[in-house]
Amino acid sequence: MEKPQEGIPSICIKNMVCPRCIRIIRDQFALLQLPVIDVRLGQVDFERPLQPEELEKVKLVLEDYGFELLEDRKARLVEQIKTLLIDVIHHKVEGISSNYSTYLAQAIGKDYSTLSHTFSSLEKVTIERFIILQKVEYIKAQLDYEELSLSEIASRLHYSSLSHLSKQFKTVTGYSPTEYKRLEIRNRRSLDQVS
Repeated sequence: MEKPQEGIPSICIKNMVCPRCIRIIRDQFALLQLPVIDVRLGQVDFERPLQPEELEKVKLVLEDYGFELLEDRKARLVEQIKTLLIDVIHHKVEGISSNYSTYLAQAIGKDYSTLSHTFSSLEKVTIERFIILQKVEYIKAQLDYEELSLSEIASRLHYSSLSHLSKQFKTVTGYSPTEYKRLEIRNRRSLDQVS
């Protein structure tokens, strides 16, 4: 989710975590004949402000698909942080070139201490913990799909070593990556439920 551009009406949506979410919102808003300019993870920009009756229809559609309209400023900021992190951890092959705190501060345009405090006060978990949990879910997915080796996963997620990845994975899940792969039933969670 990017900062809304000056003068462009937009809404923020909670629980948008993947390209499929974008398609759902785009399709449903088209059915409502809303003046959409762009749909991104966590945000929709419009040609004009929505009328109250349009906003009510939007809320109903969002609820039907497990999304939520974010109207509170702090909740919007937290969702923006989550969306940026989910996107960079799960969807951007190239990752980021800086550390996560610098990346978030630059992407959002606020100092990291403000972001960290707001996130922790609303989510009851630190940004650092959220990042670790998202990385673990990414590792689980890659182990399930068997597309990348553990070394490739460690490199992609900027772990300092394979042992660091394994230790963090075991701390969160109770299993080493190898033990996890041997499990008959694997416990993966929806990205919007990770925290």
